[in-house]
Amino acid sequence: MDSIYLYNATLINEGQSKETNLLIQSGRIAAIGSSISLPPGTKEVDLAGTVLLPGMIDDQVHFREPGMEHKGSIATESRAAVAGGITSYMEMPNCNPLTINAETLANKHQRAAQSSMANYAFYLGATNNNLEDIKRIDPAMTCGIKVFMGASTGDMLVDNRDTLEAIFSSTPLLVATHCEDTPTILNNERLFIQRFGEQIPFREHPNIRSEEACYLSSSLAVELAKKHATRLHVLHLTTAKELALFSSGDTNKKRITAEACVHHLFFNDSDYEAKGALIKCNPAIKKRTDQIALQEAITTDIIDVIATDHAPHTWEEKTRKYTQAPSGLPLVQHALLMLLELVDNGTFSLEKIVEKIAHTPATLFNVKARGFIREGYWADLVVIARNRKTIVDQSEIYSKCGWSPFSGHTFSSRIEQTYVNGKLKYDRGAFPDTSPGIALEFSERD
Repeated sequence: MDSIYLYNATLINEGQSKETNLLIQSGRIAAIGSSISLPPGTKEVDLAGTVLLPGMIDDQVHFREPGMEHKGSIATESRAAVAGGITSYMEMPNCNPLTINAETLANKHQRAAQSSMANYAFYLGATNNNLEDIKRIDPAMTCGIKVFMGASTGDMLVDNRDTLEAIFSSTPLLVATHCEDTPTILNNERLFIQRFGEQIPFREHPNIRSEEACYLSSSLAVELAKKHATRLHVLHLTTAKELALFSSGDTNKKRITAEACVHHLFFNDSDYEAKGALIKCNPAIKKRTDQIALQEAITTDIIDVIATDHAPHTWEEKTRKYTQAPSGLPLVQHALLMLLELVDNGTFSLEKIVEKIAHTPATLFNVKARGFIREGYWADLVVIARNRKTIVDQSEIYSKCGWSPFSGHTFSSRIEQTYVNGKLKYDRGAFPDTSPGIALEFSERD
């Protein structure tokens, strides 16, 4: 069926909510309006009682392939993403082998072209030794350069000032940074081990991965970006202090932008008592005052993008003591539901959420023909029932790790359908079309 007619939709798009109809043809949005002439054989879908949003573009995920498929794979994690209303994602380079040159980048594209249910893009990772690879990379092959300016695994930590200067000054691509100061973290960790031994309480995680560690690194990134006129995107801000480094306004007019992740907006340090390792992540979930400041920065457009930093680990790994339990949460399936709960409690408007999960990621990364519901754009859409609840059942978790920090939680909304490139990929617990998505394309930006 090449044509699909979605009618009686409450469309949330570009700051407006309106009742309308939409025709999909050949994977794209062919028409939007109250009166549309339908081609013969068009499939008709009544969306009465639901809201229709552009699909989420998640600019930060870890899908673990290649090399860590026991935690997750492109196939399993993209399936979970589609079930959560995420239609496109940008995946990180800290897998095995590291995605740090054209060959490993091409390998990921080949894997995704065969198994990713959502559309995809991949970051090229920076190391202290791959500056020439960064300079030579084809911009069409990557969404940006990922720089771990903080603790990471293997060779992904870039801690050489001269290397950072060279990266920031030489690449025309967006530089996305993880900002935490490693010496500060290691010193804090040593002090807490002296105090608690191996049984450090998880509530101390934000004191080890501290505000100071975050600010030292993010302020350095902003300093370098201003010095070299770099397109800088600082990932997963967690502190009120860091927000002073960024400005409010139109993403199109910024060279330096910021992202917040759903778990830092949803949780605060009071949740460690109940959740423990399940919400251990880097950078850490911090104080209630930081959470509120991040939420306000979304509303005032200091923060440009909301993402997930989806990072699955096995249950066995996550049940270890503090010093051995890895950081990261599986979030793609429930991220949009988390945000809708924050809409329900008055923290955000639904229009603002759509802006931060779809419009601004598309604008910031210059994604071609996605992120908005417009005629001629790809039909990446999510249908949500705002009056139907979702009870998180362990048996219905699609991420390969098989667990969620939300097991047993009841969300106030439900993802009904997800369309990727005009194909119905997810439909009320079923996956009627498992065909691969396609690589994101990017326009040039001045």
